[in-house]
Amino acid sequence: MTKTNQTIIPHLWYDREANEAAEFYVSIFPDSRMKNKTILHDTPSGDSDLISFELWGQGFMAINGGPYFTFNPSVSFFVNFDPSREKDASEKLDEVWNKLSEGGTVLMPLDKYPFSKKYGWIQDKFGLSWQLILTNPEGEERPPIVPSTMFVGDKCGKAEEAIDFYLSVFKHSRMGHIARYPQGMEPDKEGTIMFADFMLENQWFAAMDSAIDHKFSFNEAISFMVYCDTQAEIDDYWDKLSAVPESEQCGWLKDKFGLSWQIVPREMDEMMANSTPEQLARVNEATLKMKKLNLAELEKAYKG
Repeated sequence: MTKTNQTIIPHLWYDREANEAAEFYVSIFPDSRMKNKTILHDTPSGDSDLISFELWGQGFMAINGGPYFTFNPSVSFFVNFDPSREKDASEKLDEVWNKLSEGGTVLMPLDKYPFSKKYGWIQDKFGLSWQLILTNPEGEERPPIVPSTMFVGDKCGKAEEAIDFYLSVFKHSRMGHIARYPQGMEPDKEGTIMFADFMLENQWFAAMDSAIDHKFSFNEAISFMVYCDTQAEIDDYWDKLSAVPESEQCGWLKDKFGLSWQIVPREMDEMMANSTPEQLARVNEATLKMKKLNLAELEKAYKG
């Protein structure tokens, strides 16, 4: 069982279904487990459950935060079924697809495509999008689950600029594969990113451009939590990433491409997991007053 030692964790915002969704996913993917649950009282959306769980070695956080944001396919999760790693990769893919299909919506049918013998894109009953793919076992191995961003609307054509930007911001980063749209793939422009993957903090991410007229774009329903060990690290990420001052609150920010991030001290996990209700209330109250998180102030609130 791989331990989540991730620096960057996808954070999923639900209205009230976070528990149900996390349990649903944990039941579907191999090597998955619920980790812990914290109840945050008196948040702007009332009492909120904060849940951490792991799917096939990839850490996730989910919150019941009220009906403010809705998932859309601009952020999805690639699930790599690798025949060199999984004996029944193709059968396992079918099995996961069938479970995710219950009450869901097919965005691209499960079929053979030029880039894969078996691939499909599905939005599950909670609205979260998954791209299931039978991967080509040649070349460097990828983890089973990879977060993927799709640059659409006025951001279409900026996937490459965004990747370069993220590679410059995060440590332990490098480029992976890159495939560009060829001529004749209108409305997509030749040379823009059909698919690329890249590593940030030793974790894989994917990105693509899509010029189709999608009626959605990045929003706060899916954000990426970045764990920091020091205030200097928090300050550094904040300065480099934050581009929308009115979006700054409680450690959340938006970058220049509209993607949401949460810059949080790693210690906060400890505080959440090992605190009395009073400590939790004080830390929560302190957090709600901050834009960028102040580690010393949070420690002070925790200690009371």
